[in-house]
Amino acid sequence: MNKAILCVIGTRPEAIKMASVILALKNQPWANVRVLATAQHRHMLDQVLNFFSIEPDIDLDIMRPNQALTTLTARLLLELDDVLQQEKPDVVLAQGDTTTVMAVALACFYHRIPFGHVEAGLRTWDMQNPFPEEANRVIAGRLARWHFAPTESSRQNLLRESISDDDIVVTGNTVIDALLMTAAKEVEIGIALDDNKRLVLVTSHRRENFGEPFRNICRALRTLAEQNADIQILYPVHPNPNVKDVAHEMLGHCSNIILCEPLDYAPFVAAMKKAYLIISDSGGVQEEAPALGKPVLVLRDETERPEAVEMGVVKLVGPNFDRIVKEAQLLLDSPDAYQAMARGISPYGDGKGAQRIVAVLKKYFA
Repeated sequence: MNKAILCVIGTRPEAIKMASVILALKNQPWANVRVLATAQHRHMLDQVLNFFSIEPDIDLDIMRPNQALTTLTARLLLELDDVLQQEKPDVVLAQGDTTTVMAVALACFYHRIPFGHVEAGLRTWDMQNPFPEEANRVIAGRLARWHFAPTESSRQNLLRESISDDDIVVTGNTVIDALLMTAAKEVEIGIALDDNKRLVLVTSHRRENFGEPFRNICRALRTLAEQNADIQILYPVHPNPNVKDVAHEMLGHCSNIILCEPLDYAPFVAAMKKAYLIISDSGGVQEEAPALGKPVLVLRDETERPEAVEMGVVKLVGPNFDRIVKEAQLLLDSPDAYQAMARGISPYGDGKGAQRIVAVLKKYFA
């Protein structure tokens, strides 16, 4: 008797990190895999699914302009209620710390369906930061049956919360599975770049940086561009008006800064491969870039991914003008400082995360 496994994805990072799990489960003769897209980020989600040739079986299309978190959560719970009653899955899997994941964990709890949390145990121990992600993952963690922790330190976080060690499996992060699958392919970035200039790749979209912190980030980028004629900054800008409007206002007139639409996943991996240095507030980039040997300056004051910081391949600079300029300039000027960070090692995984998750479920159903 085949087991019904429902894999839920809502945003682009979730699709990237679930792709290898979905594909690995689809290869199992005992698993009947169905994919539910809540489409919390519509356009960005679709292009990742297309790249990995994954077709959602159910699509909630939940995205609305300027949707409040309360509304999003309420709509997700109502929609998921219907889906779980119709599908009656044996197990539900979801990844990460978005509102989708929190709502899925809660809906599964109400329906008494075992829920597996992929990338479990990330913590800053500060409910306000990142907001609302820290609360989302803490709530999902309380309700999960399996905790697929990416690293040993995430396992330790869960143990601190009195989660049973029997329910935790350190899998490595599935983002490395996806990255290695993608980096092995030759993909065009699709944007004309000057090959004579060193590429600095930037992403910044975090809610906690909206307002003055984000203006500080933009000021720092403008200063770096003006001080270094030999670099080119590529910044794929998030569509949120808090980001887009400010970025275009402050950076739109710099000759060596290219502002573009968000890149699809595969071209973004190609941009990371080409970059000399990456400045970002993205969680995924903190995991991926070290595996490609790229130094990352993180535009946050704290991170739930301390392993790369401890290893010295990622540095926290916060949305702080002076620190961003100082640390970026050091990496641009000093080969020694650069080599110390560009070591090509990732504490986050070996590309076999999905295999380990499949093994746990197989054993459960055996």
